[in-house]
Amino acid sequence: MEKACCGCHQTKERSKEEYQSLIHRLNRIEGQVRGIRGMVEKSAYCPDILVQVAAVNAALNAFNKELLANHIRTCVAKDIREGKDETIDELVRTLQKLMK
Repeated sequence: MEKACCGCHQTKERSKEEYQSLIHRLNRIEGQVRGIRGMVEKSAYCPDILVQVAAVNAALNAFNKELLANHIRTCVAKDIREGKDETIDELVRTLQKLMK
């Protein structure tokens, strides 16, 4: 089911399960962000809003972990097997950006 992920690094065809899992996470995060907006609009107490923001940050981190794990298992593993060492450099750069 891979498509062009490891060649041009611009697209990837995901399995139905991976796609649904990622979209489900993003939908939940989107709902959480809308909830925070509602809290601000209703002048909610600052610490209550901050707790919800922390929950969104945790949800985004979980999304990143899932996406990164899938990327390593598919694209990175395939490229390494094919001798494309530049993929390791790309992974290192990506990890550095995520750890800022």
